[in-house]
Amino acid sequence: MDNVGYTCNGDMSEACEDYKEPNGVRNCQDERNHVTLEFHKQSPTAPLEKVELDVNPLLYGMDDKPPWYMCLTLGLQHYLEMIGATVACPVILAPALCMVDDDPDKANLISTLVFMSGIITILQTTLGTRLPIVQGGSASYLLPSLAIMNLPQWKCPENIDGMGDEERRELWQIRMREIQGAIIFAAMFEMVFAFTGVIGYLTKFITPLTVAPAIGMIGLSFFKHVTVQIEKNPGVGFSMLGLLILFSQHLKEIKVWLPFGKRDAKGRRKKFPLFQIYPVLLALILVWGVTAILTVSDVLPKGDPARTDFKIKILHQAPWFRIPYPFQWGWPTVSIGAVIGVLCGVMTSTIESIGDYYACAIVAKTSVPPAHAINRGIFMEGLGCVLSGFWGSGNGSTSYAMNIGTIGITKVASRRVIVTAGALMIIFGMVGKVGALFVLIPDPILGGLFGYTFPLVIAVAIGTLSEVCLESSRNIFIVAFSIFAGLTVSEWAQANATAIQTGSAEMDSIFQILLSTGMFVGGITGFILDNTVPGTQAERGLTKRKLAEQAAMINSDPTYDIPYVMGYINNSETFKPPCIKISVFIHQFLYERI
Repeated sequence: MDNVGYTCNGDMSEACEDYKEPNGVRNCQDERNHVTLEFHKQSPTAPLEKVELDVNPLLYGMDDKPPWYMCLTLGLQHYLEMIGATVACPVILAPALCMVDDDPDKANLISTLVFMSGIITILQTTLGTRLPIVQGGSASYLLPSLAIMNLPQWKCPENIDGMGDEERRELWQIRMREIQGAIIFAAMFEMVFAFTGVIGYLTKFITPLTVAPAIGMIGLSFFKHVTVQIEKNPGVGFSMLGLLILFSQHLKEIKVWLPFGKRDAKGRRKKFPLFQIYPVLLALILVWGVTAILTVSDVLPKGDPARTDFKIKILHQAPWFRIPYPFQWGWPTVSIGAVIGVLCGVMTSTIESIGDYYACAIVAKTSVPPAHAINRGIFMEGLGCVLSGFWGSGNGSTSYAMNIGTIGITKVASRRVIVTAGALMIIFGMVGKVGALFVLIPDPILGGLFGYTFPLVIAVAIGTLSEVCLESSRNIFIVAFSIFAGLTVSEWAQANATAIQTGSAEMDSIFQILLSTGMFVGGITGFILDNTVPGTQAERGLTKRKLAEQAAMINSDPTYDIPYVMGYINNSETFKPPCIKISVFIHQFLYERI
Protein backbone atom coordinates (compact mmCIF):
# COMPACT_ATOMS: atom_id res chain seq x y z
CA MET A 1 0.00 0.00 0.00
CA ASP A 2 2.10 2.86 -1.32
CA ASN A 3 2.48 6.02 0.70
CA VAL A 4 0.15 4.85 3.44
CA GLY A 5 2.73 3.24 5.69
CA TYR A 6 0.35 0.87 7.43
CA THR A 7 -1.40 -2.40 6.65
CA CYS A 8 -4.73 -3.09 8.25
CA ASN A 9 -4.17 -6.82 8.64
CA GLY A 10 -1.93 -6.22 11.62
CA ASP A 11 1.33 -7.19 9.86
CA MET A 12 3.93 -5.00 11.49
CA SER A 13 6.94 -6.75 10.01
CA GLU A 14 8.03 -3.83 7.85
CA ALA A 15 10.08 -2.30 10.64
CA CYS A 16 6.92 -0.85 12.23
CA GLU A 17 7.32 2.43 10.40
CA ASP A 18 5.74 5.58 11.69
CA TYR A 19 2.14 6.10 10.73
CA LYS A 20 0.97 8.63 8.14
CA GLU A 21 -2.66 9.66 8.33
CA PRO A 22 -4.56 8.29 5.33
CA ASN A 23 -6.83 10.65 3.44
CA GLY A 24 -9.83 8.37 3.90
CA VAL A 25 -10.82 5.17 5.65
CA ARG A 26 -13.99 3.18 5.32
CA ASN A 27 -14.84 -0.12 6.88
CA CYS A 28 -17.77 -2.48 6.51
CA GLN A 29 -18.71 -6.07 7.23
CA ASP A 30 -20.40 -8.25 4.66
CA GLU A 31 -22.59 -11.31 4.99
CA ARG A 32 -19.55 -13.58 4.94
CA ASN A 33 -18.33 -12.08 8.22
CA HIS A 34 -15.40 -10.40 6.46
CA VAL A 35 -14.26 -6.96 7.50
CA THR A 36 -13.11 -4.73 4.63
CA LEU A 37 -11.00 -1.65 5.28
CA GLU A 38 -10.60 0.70 2.33
CA PHE A 39 -7.77 3.22 2.08
CA HIS A 40 -7.31 6.25 -0.15
CA LYS A 41 -3.71 6.77 -1.22
CA GLN A 42 -2.02 10.11 -0.80
CA SER A 43 -2.69 10.93 -4.43
CA PRO A 44 -6.33 11.91 -5.01
CA THR A 45 -6.30 10.15 -8.38
CA ALA A 46 -4.96 6.88 -6.98
CA PRO A 47 -7.40 3.95 -6.90
CA LEU A 48 -8.90 2.73 -3.68
CA GLU A 49 -7.16 -0.21 -2.03
CA LYS A 50 -8.93 -2.83 0.02
CA VAL A 51 -7.73 -5.27 2.62
CA GLU A 52 -10.12 -8.03 3.64
CA LEU A 53 -9.92 -9.63 7.03
CA ASP A 54 -11.53 -12.94 8.00
CA VAL A 55 -13.44 -12.65 11.25
CA ASN A 56 -14.35 -15.64 13.38
CA PRO A 57 -18.14 -15.18 13.52
CA LEU A 58 -19.99 -14.88 16.79
CA LEU A 59 -22.95 -17.07 17.62
CA TYR A 60 -24.65 -14.00 19.11
CA GLY A 61 -23.45 -10.40 18.72
CA MET A 62 -23.82 -7.57 21.20
CA ASP A 63 -27.27 -6.50 20.03
CA ASP A 64 -28.57 -10.03 19.44
CA LYS A 65 -31.18 -11.52 21.75
CA PRO A 66 -30.68 -15.23 22.47
CA PRO A 67 -33.65 -17.31 23.67
CA TRP A 68 -34.56 -16.81 27.31
CA TYR A 69 -33.27 -20.23 28.37
CA MET A 70 -29.88 -19.51 26.80
CA CYS A 71 -29.75 -16.11 28.49
CA LEU A 72 -30.52 -17.79 31.80
CA THR A 73 -27.98 -20.61 31.48
CA LEU A 74 -25.26 -18.45 29.95
CA GLY A 75 -25.92 -15.78 32.60
CA LEU A 76 -25.60 -18.48 35.25
CA GLN A 77 -22.29 -19.59 33.76
CA HIS A 78 -20.96 -16.02 33.82
CA TYR A 79 -22.13 -15.88 37.42
CA LEU A 80 -20.29 -19.09 38.28
CA GLU A 81 -17.12 -17.77 36.65
CA MET A 82 -17.24 -14.45 38.45
CA ILE A 83 -18.29 -16.06 41.74
CA GLY A 84 -14.95 -17.85 41.90
CA ALA A 85 -12.99 -14.60 41.81
CA THR A 86 -15.66 -12.81 43.87
CA VAL A 87 -15.62 -15.45 46.60
CA ALA A 88 -11.83 -15.30 46.54
CA CYS A 89 -11.85 -11.62 47.58
CA PRO A 90 -13.60 -11.97 50.98
CA VAL A 91 -12.11 -15.45 51.53
CA ILE A 92 -8.57 -14.10 51.11
CA LEU A 93 -9.36 -10.85 52.98
CA ALA A 94 -11.16 -12.52 55.92
CA PRO A 95 -8.03 -13.77 57.78
CA ALA A 96 -6.47 -10.29 57.49
CA LEU A 97 -9.67 -8.85 59.00
CA CYS A 98 -9.25 -11.30 61.92
CA MET A 99 -12.37 -13.32 60.97
CA VAL A 100 -12.39 -16.98 62.03
CA ASP A 101 -12.90 -19.66 59.36
CA ASP A 102 -16.50 -20.54 60.30
CA ASP A 103 -17.71 -16.99 60.92
CA PRO A 104 -21.25 -16.78 59.43
CA ASP A 105 -20.65 -13.14 58.48
CA LYS A 106 -18.28 -14.40 55.81
CA ALA A 107 -21.35 -15.50 53.82
CA ASN A 108 -22.90 -12.05 54.39
CA LEU A 109 -19.75 -10.41 53.01
CA ILE A 110 -19.92 -12.57 49.91
CA SER A 111 -23.65 -11.89 49.46
CA THR A 112 -23.06 -8.14 49.76
CA LEU A 113 -20.27 -8.20 47.18
CA VAL A 114 -22.34 -10.32 44.78
CA PHE A 115 -25.40 -8.06 45.26
CA MET A 116 -23.40 -4.91 44.45
CA SER A 117 -21.66 -6.61 41.52
CA GLY A 118 -25.04 -7.32 39.95
CA ILE A 119 -26.17 -3.71 40.24
CA ILE A 120 -22.93 -2.36 38.77
CA THR A 121 -22.91 -4.95 35.96
CA ILE A 122 -26.35 -3.83 34.79
CA LEU A 123 -25.42 -0.14 35.05
CA GLN A 124 -22.19 -0.69 33.11
CA THR A 125 -23.84 -2.73 30.35
CA THR A 126 -26.75 -0.34 29.84
CA LEU A 127 -25.42 3.13 30.71
CA GLY A 128 -21.64 2.77 30.97
CA THR A 129 -19.53 1.49 28.10
CA ARG A 130 -22.46 -0.69 26.93
CA LEU A 131 -19.98 -3.50 26.33
CA PRO A 132 -20.89 -7.00 27.58
CA ILE A 133 -18.60 -6.82 30.61
CA VAL A 134 -19.22 -8.39 34.01
CA GLN A 135 -18.32 -6.27 37.03
CA GLY A 136 -17.14 -7.69 40.31
CA GLY A 137 -14.69 -7.61 43.18
CA SER A 138 -11.17 -6.78 42.12
CA ALA A 139 -7.69 -7.88 43.07
CA SER A 140 -6.74 -4.26 42.40
CA TYR A 141 -8.52 -3.38 45.65
CA LEU A 142 -7.80 -6.63 47.47
CA LEU A 143 -4.01 -6.32 47.34
CA PRO A 144 -3.90 -2.75 48.76
CA SER A 145 -6.41 -3.84 51.43
CA LEU A 146 -4.12 -6.73 52.41
CA ALA A 147 -1.18 -4.34 52.48
CA ILE A 148 -3.14 -1.99 54.77
CA MET A 149 -4.08 -4.83 57.10
CA ASN A 150 -0.41 -5.90 57.16
CA LEU A 151 0.51 -2.65 58.92
CA PRO A 152 1.47 -3.08 62.60
CA GLN A 153 -1.62 -1.31 63.98
CA TRP A 154 -3.95 -3.73 62.21
CA LYS A 155 -2.20 -7.01 63.05
CA CYS A 156 -4.56 -9.59 64.55
CA PRO A 157 -4.19 -10.40 68.27
CA GLU A 158 -3.14 -13.90 69.22
CA ASN A 159 -6.09 -14.65 71.51
CA ILE A 160 -8.93 -14.49 68.94
CA ASP A 161 -10.23 -17.96 69.83
CA GLY A 162 -10.67 -16.90 73.46
CA MET A 163 -12.87 -13.91 72.58
CA GLY A 164 -16.65 -13.81 72.72
CA ASP A 165 -18.80 -13.49 69.59
CA GLU A 166 -19.46 -9.77 70.04
CA GLU A 167 -15.81 -9.01 70.73
CA ARG A 168 -14.69 -10.93 67.65
CA ARG A 169 -17.34 -9.22 65.52
CA GLU A 170 -16.15 -5.78 66.56
CA LEU A 171 -12.55 -6.88 65.95
CA TRP A 172 -13.10 -7.48 62.23
CA GLN A 173 -15.74 -4.78 61.71
CA ILE A 174 -13.41 -1.97 62.85
CA ARG A 175 -10.94 -3.14 60.19
CA MET A 176 -13.67 -3.36 57.58
CA ARG A 177 -14.72 0.23 58.31
CA GLU A 178 -11.16 1.39 57.64
CA ILE A 179 -11.22 -0.32 54.23
CA GLN A 180 -14.69 1.06 53.47
CA GLY A 181 -13.63 4.66 54.06
CA ALA A 182 -10.51 4.24 51.92
CA ILE A 183 -12.51 2.78 49.02
CA ILE A 184 -15.18 5.50 49.13
CA PHE A 185 -12.80 8.46 49.06
CA ALA A 186 -10.36 6.91 46.58
CA ALA A 187 -13.20 6.07 44.17
CA MET A 188 -14.47 9.64 44.24
CA PHE A 189 -11.27 10.70 42.48
CA GLU A 190 -12.03 8.11 39.79
CA MET A 191 -15.51 9.56 39.25
CA VAL A 192 -14.19 13.13 38.97
CA PHE A 193 -11.49 12.15 36.48
CA ALA A 194 -14.03 10.31 34.34
CA PHE A 195 -16.71 13.02 34.42
CA THR A 196 -14.28 15.76 33.43
CA GLY A 197 -12.97 13.70 30.51
CA VAL A 198 -9.47 13.26 31.97
CA ILE A 199 -9.67 9.48 31.60
CA GLY A 200 -10.50 9.74 27.91
CA TYR A 201 -7.56 12.10 27.43
CA LEU A 202 -5.17 9.75 29.26
CA THR A 203 -5.97 6.94 26.83
CA LYS A 204 -3.64 8.74 24.42
CA PHE A 205 -0.78 7.80 26.74
CA ILE A 206 -2.01 4.41 27.99
CA THR A 207 -1.07 1.90 25.32
CA PRO A 208 -1.11 -1.92 25.38
CA LEU A 209 2.43 -1.77 26.75
CA THR A 210 0.95 -0.29 29.94
CA VAL A 211 -2.21 -2.36 29.98
CA ALA A 212 -0.69 -5.80 29.35
CA PRO A 213 1.66 -5.84 32.40
CA ALA A 214 -1.07 -4.46 34.68
CA ILE A 215 -3.67 -7.05 33.60
CA GLY A 216 -1.12 -9.85 33.39
CA MET A 217 -0.03 -9.26 36.97
CA ILE A 218 -3.59 -9.95 38.14
CA GLY A 219 -3.42 -13.52 36.88
CA LEU A 220 0.18 -14.00 37.99
CA SER A 221 -0.34 -12.52 41.48
CA PHE A 222 -2.72 -15.28 42.54
CA PHE A 223 -0.81 -18.38 41.46
CA LYS A 224 0.02 -19.08 45.11
CA HIS A 225 -3.65 -19.05 46.09
CA VAL A 226 -4.39 -21.53 43.28
CA THR A 227 -1.76 -23.97 44.53
CA VAL A 228 -2.89 -23.57 48.14
CA GLN A 229 -6.48 -24.44 47.21
CA ILE A 230 -5.61 -27.37 44.91
CA GLU A 231 -3.12 -28.98 47.30
CA LYS A 232 -5.92 -29.49 49.83
CA ASN A 233 -7.05 -32.36 47.60
CA PRO A 234 -5.03 -32.55 44.37
CA GLY A 235 -7.22 -35.27 42.86
CA VAL A 236 -10.38 -33.18 43.03
CA GLY A 237 -8.61 -29.94 42.08
CA PHE A 238 -6.88 -31.33 39.00
CA SER A 239 -10.05 -33.17 37.97
CA MET A 240 -11.88 -29.85 37.86
CA LEU A 241 -9.06 -28.19 35.97
CA GLY A 242 -8.74 -31.11 33.54
CA LEU A 243 -12.47 -31.14 32.72
CA LEU A 244 -12.47 -27.38 32.11
CA ILE A 245 -9.59 -27.73 29.66
CA LEU A 246 -11.19 -30.78 28.03
CA PHE A 247 -14.59 -29.14 27.52
CA SER A 248 -13.41 -25.66 26.50
CA GLN A 249 -10.53 -26.66 24.24
CA HIS A 250 -10.61 -30.28 23.09
CA LEU A 251 -14.36 -30.76 22.74
CA LYS A 252 -15.38 -27.26 21.68
CA GLU A 253 -15.97 -28.30 18.05
CA ILE A 254 -18.27 -31.17 19.01
CA LYS A 255 -21.96 -30.34 18.70
CA VAL A 256 -24.75 -32.37 20.26
CA TRP A 257 -28.43 -32.72 19.44
CA LEU A 258 -30.84 -31.13 21.93
CA PRO A 259 -34.64 -31.47 21.96
CA PHE A 260 -35.02 -27.69 21.86
CA GLY A 261 -33.39 -24.81 20.02
CA LYS A 262 -33.26 -23.41 16.51
CA ARG A 263 -34.34 -25.33 13.42
CA ASP A 264 -32.67 -25.34 10.01
CA ALA A 265 -34.37 -24.71 6.66
CA LYS A 266 -35.67 -28.30 6.60
CA GLY A 267 -37.25 -28.02 10.03
CA ARG A 268 -34.64 -30.18 11.78
CA ARG A 269 -33.15 -29.22 15.12
CA LYS A 270 -29.68 -27.77 14.80
CA LYS A 271 -26.89 -29.36 16.78
CA PHE A 272 -25.70 -27.29 19.72
CA PRO A 273 -22.04 -26.53 20.72
CA LEU A 274 -22.68 -27.61 24.32
CA PHE A 275 -19.07 -27.95 25.44
CA GLN A 276 -17.98 -24.68 23.87
CA ILE A 277 -20.74 -22.64 25.50
CA TYR A 278 -21.04 -24.31 28.92
CA PRO A 279 -17.57 -25.58 29.95
CA VAL A 280 -17.67 -24.13 33.48
CA LEU A 281 -21.25 -25.16 34.18
CA LEU A 282 -20.69 -28.74 33.02
CA ALA A 283 -17.40 -29.19 34.86
CA LEU A 284 -18.76 -27.74 38.11
CA ILE A 285 -21.90 -29.92 38.04
CA LEU A 286 -19.85 -33.07 37.40
CA VAL A 287 -17.10 -32.54 39.96
CA TRP A 288 -19.31 -31.05 42.67
CA GLY A 289 -21.79 -33.87 42.14
CA VAL A 290 -19.10 -36.55 42.42
CA THR A 291 -17.68 -35.00 45.60
CA ALA A 292 -21.21 -34.95 47.05
CA ILE A 293 -21.53 -38.70 46.38
CA LEU A 294 -18.09 -39.34 47.87
CA THR A 295 -19.10 -37.29 50.92
CA VAL A 296 -22.35 -39.16 51.52
CA SER A 297 -20.60 -42.52 51.12
CA ASP A 298 -17.73 -41.36 53.40
CA VAL A 299 -15.15 -42.21 50.76
CA LEU A 300 -13.72 -38.79 51.52
CA PRO A 301 -12.68 -38.89 55.19
CA LYS A 302 -14.02 -36.49 57.79
CA GLY A 303 -12.15 -33.20 57.72
CA ASP A 304 -11.18 -33.49 54.05
CA PRO A 305 -11.58 -30.01 52.48
CA ALA A 306 -13.03 -31.68 49.36
CA ARG A 307 -16.12 -32.84 51.28
CA THR A 308 -19.26 -30.89 50.45
CA ASP A 309 -20.17 -30.64 54.16
CA PHE A 310 -16.78 -29.27 55.21
CA LYS A 311 -18.24 -25.76 55.75
CA ILE A 312 -21.87 -26.80 56.30
CA LYS A 313 -22.09 -24.65 59.45
CA ILE A 314 -22.12 -21.52 57.30
CA LEU A 315 -25.17 -22.77 55.37
CA HIS A 316 -27.05 -23.57 58.58
CA GLN A 317 -26.38 -20.16 60.11
CA ALA A 318 -27.09 -18.10 56.99
CA PRO A 319 -30.56 -16.47 56.83
CA TRP A 320 -32.90 -17.41 53.99
CA PHE A 321 -33.49 -13.84 52.96
CA ARG A 322 -31.26 -10.89 53.72
CA ILE A 323 -31.09 -7.57 51.85
CA PRO A 324 -27.67 -5.90 52.16
CA TYR A 325 -27.97 -2.29 53.30
CA PRO A 326 -25.64 0.72 53.61
CA PHE A 327 -23.32 0.97 56.63
CA GLN A 328 -24.28 -2.48 57.87
CA TRP A 329 -20.87 -2.81 59.57
CA GLY A 330 -20.91 0.73 61.01
CA TRP A 331 -19.77 4.16 59.79
CA PRO A 332 -16.59 4.10 57.69
CA THR A 333 -13.38 5.57 59.07
CA VAL A 334 -10.78 7.44 57.01
CA SER A 335 -7.00 7.68 57.16
CA ILE A 336 -4.79 9.36 54.56
CA GLY A 337 -2.41 6.44 54.19
CA ALA A 338 -5.21 3.97 53.54
CA VAL A 339 -6.91 6.29 51.01
CA ILE A 340 -3.67 6.80 49.08
CA GLY A 341 -3.00 3.06 49.13
CA VAL A 342 -6.44 2.24 47.73
CA LEU A 343 -6.09 5.15 45.26
CA CYS A 344 -3.20 3.20 43.76
CA GLY A 345 -5.60 0.28 43.44
CA VAL A 346 -8.05 2.65 41.71
CA MET A 347 -5.33 3.68 39.26
CA THR A 348 -4.43 0.06 38.57
CA SER A 349 -8.09 -0.89 38.20
CA THR A 350 -8.62 2.01 35.78
CA ILE A 351 -5.70 0.93 33.61
CA GLU A 352 -6.95 -2.65 33.77
CA SER A 353 -10.50 -1.67 32.84
CA ILE A 354 -9.41 0.50 29.90
CA GLY A 355 -7.48 -2.50 28.60
CA ASP A 356 -10.53 -4.70 29.20
CA TYR A 357 -12.72 -2.33 27.18
CA TYR A 358 -10.41 -2.60 24.18
CA ALA A 359 -10.07 -6.36 24.63
CA CYS A 360 -13.84 -6.84 24.95
CA ALA A 361 -14.43 -4.79 21.81
CA ILE A 362 -12.04 -7.07 19.92
CA VAL A 363 -13.66 -10.26 21.26
CA ALA A 364 -17.18 -8.89 20.62
CA LYS A 365 -16.23 -7.97 17.02
CA THR A 366 -17.17 -4.32 17.40
CA SER A 367 -15.41 -1.00 16.91
CA VAL A 368 -12.81 0.53 19.21
CA PRO A 369 -14.39 2.19 22.28
CA PRO A 370 -14.40 6.01 21.82
CA ALA A 371 -13.38 8.39 24.58
CA HIS A 372 -16.96 9.13 25.67
CA ALA A 373 -17.66 5.42 26.24
CA ILE A 374 -14.45 4.99 28.24
CA ASN A 375 -15.30 8.06 30.35
CA ARG A 376 -18.76 6.67 31.11
CA GLY A 377 -17.38 3.21 31.85
CA ILE A 378 -14.80 4.44 34.35
CA PHE A 379 -17.39 6.76 35.92
CA MET A 380 -19.72 3.80 36.46
CA GLU A 381 -16.92 1.79 38.01
CA GLY A 382 -16.09 4.69 40.34
CA LEU A 383 -19.76 5.04 41.27
CA GLY A 384 -19.89 1.30 41.88
CA CYS A 385 -16.88 1.50 44.20
CA VAL A 386 -18.46 4.32 46.19
CA LEU A 387 -21.68 2.33 46.55
CA SER A 388 -19.71 -0.80 47.49
CA GLY A 389 -17.95 1.24 50.17
CA PHE A 390 -21.31 2.40 51.55
CA TRP A 391 -22.67 -1.14 51.55
CA GLY A 392 -19.49 -2.59 53.07
CA SER A 393 -18.56 -5.25 50.52
CA GLY A 394 -14.89 -4.92 51.46
CA ASN A 395 -13.92 -4.43 47.84
CA GLY A 396 -14.41 -2.18 44.84
CA SER A 397 -15.62 -2.94 41.34
CA THR A 398 -13.78 -3.57 38.11
CA SER A 399 -14.28 -5.28 34.77
CA TYR A 400 -13.67 -9.02 34.75
CA ALA A 401 -11.15 -10.04 32.12
CA MET A 402 -11.91 -13.72 32.71
CA ASN A 403 -15.50 -13.23 31.57
CA ILE A 404 -14.18 -11.51 28.45
CA GLY A 405 -12.11 -14.62 27.86
CA THR A 406 -15.28 -16.69 28.25
CA ILE A 407 -16.98 -14.62 25.53
CA GLY A 408 -14.06 -15.43 23.27
CA ILE A 409 -14.52 -19.15 23.97
CA THR A 410 -18.33 -19.34 23.81
CA LYS A 411 -18.72 -16.80 20.95
CA VAL A 412 -21.72 -15.25 22.71
CA ALA A 413 -21.33 -11.48 23.22
CA SER A 414 -24.97 -10.52 23.79
CA ARG A 415 -25.66 -7.69 26.24
CA ARG A 416 -28.85 -9.45 27.27
CA VAL A 417 -26.84 -12.40 28.62
CA ILE A 418 -24.70 -10.10 30.79
CA VAL A 419 -27.76 -8.20 32.05
CA THR A 420 -29.29 -11.58 32.97
CA ALA A 421 -26.09 -12.46 34.83
CA GLY A 422 -26.36 -9.16 36.72
CA ALA A 423 -29.98 -9.89 37.65
CA LEU A 424 -28.96 -13.32 38.95
CA MET A 425 -26.26 -11.72 41.08
CA ILE A 426 -28.80 -9.37 42.67
CA ILE A 427 -31.25 -12.20 43.39
CA PHE A 428 -28.60 -14.57 44.75
CA GLY A 429 -27.10 -11.74 46.80
CA MET A 430 -30.42 -11.27 48.62
CA VAL A 431 -31.02 -14.97 49.27
CA GLY A 432 -28.61 -15.73 52.09
CA LYS A 433 -28.77 -19.49 51.67
CA VAL A 434 -27.70 -19.18 48.03
CA GLY A 435 -24.71 -17.05 48.99
CA ALA A 436 -23.80 -19.60 51.64
CA LEU A 437 -24.32 -22.45 49.16
CA PHE A 438 -21.58 -21.15 46.89
CA VAL A 439 -19.33 -20.72 49.91
CA LEU A 440 -19.75 -24.49 50.34
CA ILE A 441 -18.03 -25.17 47.00
CA PRO A 442 -15.02 -27.20 48.18
CA ASP A 443 -11.74 -25.33 48.10
CA PRO A 444 -10.03 -27.82 45.75
CA ILE A 445 -12.83 -27.29 43.19
CA LEU A 446 -12.37 -23.53 43.49
CA GLY A 447 -8.64 -24.08 43.06
CA GLY A 448 -9.27 -25.91 39.79
CA LEU A 449 -11.65 -23.16 38.66
CA PHE A 450 -9.08 -20.49 39.54
CA GLY A 451 -6.45 -22.46 37.63
CA TYR A 452 -8.66 -22.09 34.56
CA THR A 453 -9.96 -18.53 34.97
CA PHE A 454 -6.80 -16.71 36.06
CA PRO A 455 -4.90 -17.85 32.93
CA LEU A 456 -7.80 -16.36 30.95
CA VAL A 457 -6.88 -13.02 32.54
CA ILE A 458 -3.30 -13.48 31.36
CA ALA A 459 -4.65 -14.43 27.91
CA VAL A 460 -6.57 -11.15 27.74
CA ALA A 461 -3.36 -9.31 28.66
CA ILE A 462 -1.47 -11.08 25.89
CA GLY A 463 -4.32 -10.36 23.46
CA THR A 464 -4.00 -6.61 24.00
CA LEU A 465 -0.47 -6.79 22.60
CA SER A 466 -1.87 -7.62 19.15
CA GLU A 467 -2.01 -3.87 18.48
CA VAL A 468 1.73 -3.33 18.99
CA CYS A 469 4.79 -4.39 17.04
CA LEU A 470 6.10 -7.52 18.75
CA GLU A 471 9.13 -7.57 16.46
CA SER A 472 10.39 -4.44 18.18
CA SER A 473 13.07 -5.08 20.80
CA ARG A 474 11.85 -1.92 22.54
CA ASN A 475 8.37 -3.33 23.09
CA ILE A 476 9.56 -6.78 24.12
CA PHE A 477 11.87 -5.24 26.72
CA ILE A 478 9.17 -2.96 28.15
CA VAL A 479 6.62 -5.75 28.57
CA ALA A 480 9.10 -8.27 29.97
CA PHE A 481 10.77 -5.82 32.34
CA SER A 482 7.44 -4.43 33.60
CA ILE A 483 6.12 -7.90 34.47
CA PHE A 484 9.45 -8.86 36.06
CA ALA A 485 9.47 -5.64 38.10
CA GLY A 486 5.88 -6.24 39.22
CA LEU A 487 6.75 -9.72 40.48
CA THR A 488 10.09 -9.00 42.13
CA VAL A 489 9.35 -5.63 43.75
CA SER A 490 6.02 -6.78 45.21
CA GLU A 491 7.56 -9.98 46.58
CA TRP A 492 10.42 -8.02 48.15
CA ALA A 493 8.06 -5.47 49.72
CA GLN A 494 5.80 -8.16 51.18
CA ALA A 495 8.76 -10.05 52.63
CA ASN A 496 10.36 -6.89 54.09
CA ALA A 497 7.51 -4.95 55.67
CA THR A 498 9.86 -2.80 57.80
CA ALA A 499 12.56 -2.17 55.19
CA ILE A 500 11.20 1.26 54.18
CA GLN A 501 12.11 3.90 56.76
CA THR A 502 11.36 7.48 55.69
CA GLY A 503 10.96 8.89 59.19
CA SER A 504 7.19 9.24 58.72
CA ALA A 505 4.86 6.39 59.62
CA GLU A 506 2.28 7.62 57.09
CA MET A 507 4.82 7.74 54.25
CA ASP A 508 6.18 4.33 55.23
CA SER A 509 2.66 2.88 54.99
CA ILE A 510 2.04 4.54 51.60
CA PHE A 511 5.26 3.26 50.04
CA GLN A 512 4.74 -0.18 51.54
CA ILE A 513 1.25 -0.44 50.09
CA LEU A 514 2.38 0.81 46.68
CA LEU A 515 5.37 -1.48 46.36
CA SER A 516 3.44 -4.50 47.66
CA THR A 517 0.90 -4.20 44.84
CA GLY A 518 2.37 -6.01 41.84
CA MET A 519 -0.27 -4.68 39.44
CA PHE A 520 0.62 -1.10 40.29
CA VAL A 521 4.36 -1.70 39.98
CA GLY A 522 3.99 -3.51 36.66
CA GLY A 523 1.53 -1.00 35.20
CA ILE A 524 3.39 2.14 36.27
CA THR A 525 6.69 0.68 35.07
CA GLY A 526 5.18 -0.01 31.64
CA PHE A 527 3.61 3.45 31.54
CA ILE A 528 6.87 5.27 32.35
CA LEU A 529 9.01 3.24 29.95
CA ASP A 530 6.49 3.40 27.10
CA ASN A 531 6.22 7.18 27.33
CA THR A 532 9.95 7.85 27.77
CA VAL A 533 11.74 5.28 25.59
CA PRO A 534 11.73 6.54 21.96
CA GLY A 535 9.36 4.63 19.71
CA THR A 536 7.15 5.20 16.69
CA GLN A 537 3.36 5.43 16.75
CA ALA A 538 3.07 2.09 14.98
CA GLU A 539 5.43 0.40 17.45
CA ARG A 540 3.33 1.60 20.41
CA GLY A 541 0.04 0.39 18.91
CA LEU A 542 -1.38 3.90 18.48
CA THR A 543 -1.50 3.59 14.70
CA LYS A 544 -3.89 0.67 14.66
CA ARG A 545 -6.05 2.23 17.36
CA LYS A 546 -6.23 5.57 15.54
CA LEU A 547 -7.20 3.83 12.32
CA ALA A 548 -9.97 1.86 14.01
CA GLU A 549 -11.31 4.96 15.77
CA GLN A 550 -11.41 6.84 12.45
CA ALA A 551 -13.24 3.99 10.77
CA ALA A 552 -15.83 3.94 13.57
CA MET A 553 -16.39 7.70 13.30
CA ILE A 554 -16.81 7.57 9.53
CA ASN A 555 -19.41 4.83 9.92
CA SER A 556 -21.15 6.72 12.78
CA ASP A 557 -21.13 3.52 14.80
CA PRO A 558 -23.95 3.74 17.40
CA THR A 559 -22.69 0.76 19.42
CA TYR A 560 -21.64 2.88 22.40
CA ASP A 561 -24.43 5.45 22.29
CA ILE A 562 -26.93 5.47 25.14
CA PRO A 563 -30.40 4.75 23.69
CA TYR A 564 -32.75 7.76 23.55
CA VAL A 565 -30.29 9.99 25.44
CA MET A 566 -27.95 10.36 22.47
CA GLY A 567 -30.76 11.39 20.16
CA TYR A 568 -31.72 14.19 22.53
CA ILE A 569 -28.12 15.37 22.98
CA ASN A 570 -27.47 15.25 19.24
CA ASN A 571 -30.45 17.48 18.54
CA SER A 572 -29.97 19.79 21.51
CA GLU A 573 -28.15 23.09 21.14
CA THR A 574 -27.44 23.13 24.88
CA PHE A 575 -24.99 20.25 24.75
CA LYS A 576 -23.22 21.22 21.52
CA PRO A 577 -19.93 23.05 21.95
CA PRO A 578 -19.05 25.83 22.09
CA CYS A 579 -21.18 26.44 25.14
CA ILE A 580 -20.75 26.89 28.87
CA LYS A 581 -17.98 24.87 30.46
CA ILE A 582 -20.14 22.39 32.34
CA SER A 583 -22.02 21.55 29.14
CA VAL A 584 -18.71 20.80 27.43
CA PHE A 585 -17.87 18.37 30.22
CA ILE A 586 -21.26 16.67 29.96
CA HIS A 587 -21.01 16.48 26.17
CA GLN A 588 -17.55 14.94 26.34
CA PHE A 589 -18.63 12.57 29.10
CA LEU A 590 -21.67 11.29 27.22
CA TYR A 591 -20.92 11.67 23.56
CA GLU A 592 -18.16 13.91 22.23
CA ARG A 593 -14.82 12.32 21.43
CA ILE A 594 -11.94 14.16 23.02
